[in-house]
Amino acid sequence: MAQEALKVVTVADAATRFLLQLNVTGEDRLQAQQEVNRFVRWLGSTRSLDLVSSHDVATYTERLGTTTSDIVRKLQPVKNFLVYAKKEGYTATNLGVNLRPKKSAIRGASGKVIKVAQTEKAYLTDDGYQQLVVELDGAKAERPKIAEALRLAMADKDFRENAPLDAARDQQAHLEARIRELEAMLKRAEIMAPGWADSARAQLGSSVVLWDVEASSEFRITLVHPHEANVGQGKVSVASPLGKAVLDRASGDDLRVTAPAGIIHYKINTVEGGN
Repeated sequence: MAQEALKVVTVADAATRFLLQLNVTGEDRLQAQQEVNRFVRWLGSTRSLDLVSSHDVATYTERLGTTTSDIVRKLQPVKNFLVYAKKEGYTATNLGVNLRPKKSAIRGASGKVIKVAQTEKAYLTDDGYQQLVVELDGAKAERPKIAEALRLAMADKDFRENAPLDAARDQQAHLEARIRELEAMLKRAEIMAPGWADSARAQLGSSVVLWDVEASSEFRITLVHPHEANVGQGKVSVASPLGKAVLDRASGDDLRVTAPAGIIHYKINTVEGGN
């Protein structure tokens, strides 16, 4: 039997239809809109969705850095959108399976490699370190709640179709994995002292002012370890496409960051040491 032809729709139109049928409200809806719209801008809003490749989707995760609970949260609405796209016949496969955060070496513009493997030092700002400590304390505080949920679920002796038990076990597994990740990160952490990044070239801890040539606008970023990345606060992972492009560059340098929507042109106005 011949495969049914895909429905031709732009990325933006498909995203709009997805968001309109989304059955969530409040902060959840706002987050879904923000993350899906960010994904649409990355792919190009006028691009036909059926022409989007698995490689396009996979490279999107690289701009977010490496695996953190925050990244998983950001990717979930995008995954839901891609499941919807397959269901509606806009794509031949569920492209969401390609949304997997990756861990890799970081290569600067000069070719110098900075590893972010589990055995390497994790250079963090003092704020970033304290945030990890708070998250670890919060995660450990969740243990008794999950243990109680497991106890109640196991009281139902019919384990064959015990959805609450499965959910509690999954939640416990994710929580313990995150606790191990945080403990390992804090054990390897080295806090960057004031002036640590006092260099003419951008490095971990540097504050960099960029000029978006097309948009004619200026913005500031701070280059940080992937686990400290927070786009809303201007903290950009050195493992992201933008972070890689800026790393080891100096004031006056031109940068071009590749996205499916096209090449984004930036210019470095200033590079300042960390505070």
